[in-house]
This record gives sequence, structure tokens and C-alpha cells, in this order.
Amino acid sequence: MEILTEKDTNISAAPPKKSSSQWAIARKKFLKNKLALTSLIFLIFVAIISFLAPYITTADVTRINIGEMSLEPSSQHWLGTDKAGRDVFTRLLYGGRISLLVGMSCTLFVILLGTLIGAVAGYFGGTVDSLLMRFTDFILNFPFLVFVIVLNAILFGKVNGLWVLIGVISLLSWGGIARIVRSKILAEKENEYIIAAVSIGCSPAKIIVKHLLPNVLSTIIVQATITFASMIVIESALSFLGFGVPQEIPSWGNMLDSAIEPDVLQFKLWIWMPPAILITITILSINFIGEGLKDAFNPKSRR
Repeated sequence: MEILTEKDTNISAAPPKKSSSQWAIARKKFLKNKLALTSLIFLIFVAIISFLAPYITTADVTRINIGEMSLEPSSQHWLGTDKAGRDVFTRLLYGGRISLLVGMSCTLFVILLGTLIGAVAGYFGGTVDSLLMRFTDFILNFPFLVFVIVLNAILFGKVNGLWVLIGVISLLSWGGIARIVRSKILAEKENEYIIAAVSIGCSPAKIIVKHLLPNVLSTIIVQATITFASMIVIESALSFLGFGVPQEIPSWGNMLDSAIEPDVLQFKLWIWMPPAILITITILSINFIGEGLKDAFNPKSRR
């Protein structure tokens, strides 16, 4: 007969350790990623100072001052003035509000629309999947720049140009997200818990919202960060070309249009360099955050 010691009894009676959830593990991995964490702090800082612009600077963002055109940086104008005599630092802060607003708004609409279409197509399959994917192919192959230019020319001055821009970019950018979500849903719906949910009579909407989407949410979050960076690049490019945010509204993109002139590009760096640097660092930060999230949600990652 085997005799149990007090030490053995204590070990056997000890409760098993609770395993950490996927989100807790991902959070710990992300916090250990110094580059991604630093990028997140920087992005939050840029967002805060941009949206607090009215409290940081009192200069008029739209006031044209002919007597102060193209002034170099000084104690009065920290980053100098542009060709119209407007304070570059003030326009940089207000421009950040617009660029980040366009980026976040477009990302939200793109993720919602792409997730909805991708989830419905992946879950129902068959004819529904075929129709939705053919429509997605049409969106992916649509001449984006031509459509933006034409719509901008038609609606210019009739409606709020900023929200037209957000709407057009969002409606033409969700195709990639829809395809990714569809592929994840197709793989996930074959699991036993989905079959069990169907067998007990759960509605398709409940299965998609309560069972499928939570299990592909990590993929959606990673794609959202990538989309956010892409939306800022698209807004900056369109505004630089003159087909994005209206000129009377400062954004990082339309602050760069002065760089078209050789004199400004070569000798007046303070006019275009600050928005160019901020766009670059912001895009890099968002991409680093996206890579950090991808590693954090990857079960094979050892970070």
C-alpha cells in the first residue's frame, strides 16, 4: 500500500493554473515589442496634439498675410510661414486633424463594409458568395483615381468636399478586406462548434456575429492598422495632386503641394518638409503597430 506524504497531498490538492486567454497573451507579446509600443505612443501623441490644436496655437489657420510670405522659422513662427503668409506650425497641427480624421473614418467604413460582405459571402457560400465576390472583383478593378477626379469635378462646391472624399475612398477600398474575411470565415465555419450552433437552430446572423466574427477579430484588427496607413497615404497623394481635401482646409497632403515649385523644393524646406516628415513617421509608426499586432496574435511567435 502506497503512503501519501503531506507534501504529495498538498501538490495534488493545489488547483490547476488557469491558462491565459488569447487576448491576454497577445497583450503581453505586444507590450514586449518595444518598437510597436513606442510607435503606438507616438501615434497617440500626434493624435492628441492635432485634435487639441485650438488650445495649443491661437494663430488663424486660414488668414493670408502678404507681408509675412515665406518667412524662415523664428521665435514668432516656429516653423516659418508658407507662400501665403500662413503659420506652418498651425497648419501642421490642423492638417494632422484632417489627415487622421480622413484616415480613421475611411478605415472604419472600409472595415465595416468589407467585414459585412466577406462574412456573408463566406458563411452562405454558393450563389450568394459568387454574386458578392463578382461585385468585389468589380470594385477591386474599378479605376479609383479617375472616379475620384470626376466626382470631385461634379460635386465641387455643392457638398462638403471632405465627406465626399471619405465616402468615395471608402466605397472603393473595401474589396481586399472582404476577400480576407471571407477566406477566414470559410475555414472557421467548418469547425464543430459552428455545426453544433446550426443544429440547435441558431440564426445565421447570430452565428456570424456571436461565433464567427469573434474568432477572426484578430485578423480584422491587424488589417485595420494596415488600412489606416493606406488611407492616410491615399488622402495625402490625392490632396497633393489637387483632387483630395479642398485647399481651404489644411491637411498634410495639400501642405505638400508647394513642393511642386523648384524654388520652394530647393530653398524653402520649412514649407514642405514638416508635413513630409510627419506623414513618413506616422505611416511607419502605424506599420510597426500592425507588425506588432501580427506577431502578438501569431501563436507561433515567440516574442
